[in-house]
Amino acid sequence: MSSRLRELVKFLGTVQGDLSNVTGPPSLLAPSSVVEVGHCWAQRPAVFAAPALEPDTEKRTLLVLRWFLIALRSQLYVGGAPKVSIKKPLNAFLGELFFASWTDAEHKATAKLVAEQVSHHPPITAMHISDAEHGVRADGYARVEMTFNGAVNIRQVGHAMLHIDRYDEHHLVPLPDVKVRGFLSGCMYPEITGAYSMLSSSGYVTEMKFWGEGMIRGKRNSFEAKIYRKDDPEQQSIYEVAGCWSEGWTVKDSRTGEVLEVYEVDAPENAPAPMDIAPVEEQDPWESRRAWAGVLGGMENGDMRTVLAEKTRVEQAQRQMRAREAAEGDKWQPLLFRSRDGEEHDVFYGLAEGTKWRLWDEKTKGVWRIDDSRATAAQRPFRGELTPQGS
Repeated sequence: MSSRLRELVKFLGTVQGDLSNVTGPPSLLAPSSVVEVGHCWAQRPAVFAAPALEPDTEKRTLLVLRWFLIALRSQLYVGGAPKVSIKKPLNAFLGELFFASWTDAEHKATAKLVAEQVSHHPPITAMHISDAEHGVRADGYARVEMTFNGAVNIRQVGHAMLHIDRYDEHHLVPLPDVKVRGFLSGCMYPEITGAYSMLSSSGYVTEMKFWGEGMIRGKRNSFEAKIYRKDDPEQQSIYEVAGCWSEGWTVKDSRTGEVLEVYEVDAPENAPAPMDIAPVEEQDPWESRRAWAGVLGGMENGDMRTVLAEKTRVEQAQRQMRAREAAEGDKWQPLLFRSRDGEEHDVFYGLAEGTKWRLWDEKTKGVWRIDDSRATAAQRPFRGELTPQGS
C-alpha cells in the first residue's frame, strides 16, 4: 500500500490541468475501460424495467430514483468496493466499442448495453441501454473532466435520458460530479457532493443532496432525496429517501411516515445479474475486451511490465492513426452514434425549463444519441480491415 501511495503522489505531482487523457501508473489502473462504465445502469435488468411495469405515476418516479441510486456504487467504486481503494479505468481510445447484456430470468427482463468512445479530444463516451420487451431505454453521454488540487475532481459534462414507451414518459437524469479522497490513507474512495435534480415529463421532480465524511453530518457517501410535484409551490415531499449510497438507504412515504423499503446494497437478492458478452476471440478488434486483451492479461497475472508494454502499444498506434488522419484531411466518423445540435433537443429544454439545468452541448460536440439504423446494420468486422492498430 505504501508503495502504491508513493507512486500515486509522485504521479500527481507531475501533472497539471485536465487529467482525463493522462496515463497513470499501471498499478493504479482498473481492469476495464471507460466504455464499460455504463454497465452500472444495466446490470440489474429487473430494476431497469420496473418503472415500465408501474401504472402509478408517483411510484414510477420513485422507481426511476431507485434505478439511479442502485447504479451509483458500481459506477463510482471502479475495480473494488467501499473498503477497497478505487482505481482509474483505462482511457478509452477513439472508436472503442462495448456490447453486453444482462438477463433476469425470474423477472423475465433483459437489458442490453451498447457503448462507444465517440471523441478522444475531448474524451466523450456515449451509451445506449434498452429492454425491448418492456419498452424502456436510456441514452446517455458524458465528457469527463479531471483535475487535481489535493483531491481528484471529476466533472461529468452530459446527461442521461430514460424513456418509457408505455407512458411516453421522459426522465432527465444527472451525471454527478465526484471527488476522489483518501490519498493519505492509501485507500481512495469517491464522494459525491452538492445538489442535483431529476426531472420527469409526468410533472414530478426528484431533488437529491449529497455530502461526505468530515462534513456537517460526517458519514461517507451520505445522501437524502425527496420527490414532489413540479406544480406544487410548497414542494411538499411525497417520498423521502435517505442513507448511504454505497451501503444502503431507507424509503419513506412522507405523507404517512411509513417505511416502504430498506435497501441494502450487499444483500444477496440485490446482486447484479451475470454479464453476457461475446468471447474475446469472437469479438471485433474494436471491441474493448479484445483491444485491451494484452493489458487485461498482464493485470490478471500481476505482470506490470506487460501491462505497460501492451498499453503503450495501443496508445502509440492510436497516436499514429490520428496523425495520419490529420495529414490526409480525414475526419473520424463514429460507428453507432451520431451527434445532434443542442438546439434540436426539445425534450431537454422542455424538462429543464425553469431549473438550473444546462445542456453544455458546446463542450460535448452536441448531443449524442444512438443511430438505430446504423446499430441494426452493424456487423463484424465493423470497420473492415481497419483495426485500432491501423490497417
